[in-house]
Amino acid sequence: MLSKVKVKAKVKVWAVSAAVAVVASFTVLSRAEPQPEPQPQPASVERHLANVRQLTAGRKNAEAYFSFDGSKLIFQSTNDWGAGTVGLPHGQPASSQRGLGCYQMYVLDLETDHIRRVSLGTGATTCGYFFPGDRRVLFSSTHMAGQQCPPEPKREGRYRWALDNYDMYAIGVNGQGLHRLTSTPGYDAEATVSPDGKTIVFTSLRDGDLDLYAMNLDGTHARRLTTELGYDGGAFFSPDSRRIVYRASHPANQAELDAYKSLLARNLVEPGRLELFVMDADGGGRRQVTSNGSSNFAPSFHPDGKRIIYSSSLHDQGKVGPPTFHLYLVNDDGTGMEQVTTTGRFNSFSMFSPDGKRLVWVSDRNAKEKGEFNVFIADWVP
Repeated sequence: MLSKVKVKAKVKVWAVSAAVAVVASFTVLSRAEPQPEPQPQPASVERHLANVRQLTAGRKNAEAYFSFDGSKLIFQSTNDWGAGTVGLPHGQPASSQRGLGCYQMYVLDLETDHIRRVSLGTGATTCGYFFPGDRRVLFSSTHMAGQQCPPEPKREGRYRWALDNYDMYAIGVNGQGLHRLTSTPGYDAEATVSPDGKTIVFTSLRDGDLDLYAMNLDGTHARRLTTELGYDGGAFFSPDSRRIVYRASHPANQAELDAYKSLLARNLVEPGRLELFVMDADGGGRRQVTSNGSSNFAPSFHPDGKRIIYSSSLHDQGKVGPPTFHLYLVNDDGTGMEQVTTTGRFNSFSMFSPDGKRLVWVSDRNAKEKGEFNVFIADWVP
C-alpha cells in the first residue's frame, strides 16, 4: 500500500509490501535542484483530530483500512492473536502474549472489539483490503513461495526493501475459502479496491518494472496503467472511482537509472524519494501533485474527492539525522498544503471512514519500545 509504503524495520507505508517497509526509517535521498514547493507552517496542535484512540499496543501494526460500511478494519500485525476470533479488552489498546517474525493479516470489529486472523499464519502477508459487502478481504502473501518469513535484505547504507514473491489472495472474513488472484512470478501487492466495487488496482513486477495495474475483482482482465521506468505504487481510488492517486519514484538521470536497474535485478528497491501523482482510472491524464524531493507516500483521498491525505518527510528538509514523517492534506492540484499530525516521529497509512467522520492511521506515538508502531483512530474535525 511500499504500500499499498507498504512497517518493517512496512515504510507498509511500507508495503509492502512496499507500503509497509517504508515505516522502518527512510533515508531521504538528495535530488539535484528539486522543484520549489510552498512550505507549510507546522501545526501547533492536531486540530483535525479529536477523541484519539489507540487500538493496538506493542510490536508492529500497520496498514489499517476501513471496511465499506466503516465498522471494521483490516490490518497487518506481528502480534500473534492466533486463529479464530478473540475478544480484545473493550476500549483499551491490545497486544498479544506472543509475537511473529513477519506480518499476518487481522480483521478488527470496531463495534465489538473482536479480532480474527484471516491469513493462513504462514509466510509473510501485506496490504489487506475489503471487498464490497465486507464478507471477503484481499491481501498479498508469500506462503506459496515458502512457509517461513522471507529473509530481510542486508542494510547497505540507504534503506531498501525486498520485492519478495508476493501473490494476491481473497478469503472470507471467517478465514475460509482462500482464492488465489495472481500467479505471476515476483511481486504482486499494494492492492486496493475501487469504491464502486468493480476494480482492484495493484503494483506488480510482472513486466520487469514496478508498475500499476488494474484487474477485475476475480483477478481477470489485468491491464497495465503506468509505463514510465521506475517505481509506481501505493494506489488509492477517488470516492467516485474515476481517478487514482499513487506514489512514484522515477530515475532522473543515467546514474539513478543504472542504480534502479541494478537493485531491481536483485529484487530490491530504494524508496528514499517519492512524489505523488493522480491519473484517470484507465491510466490516462496523469498529473504530478507534489514536487519537493522528499519522501511523500501512502496517499488516499479525502471523502470530498478534492483533497489528498498522505505522509511526508517534507518538514525535515535540510535537517541531519533520521527523517520523521507526518500526515499532510493537499488539494489534488498541489495547492493548499496543511500539516495534520505533530506527535511522534512516524505517522502514515491514513484512511478516512466512508462517511468521512473518522480517520485511521499508524503511528509510533506512545510507543514503549523502539520499532513499535500502532493503529490509531480519531474523529475528524473539518
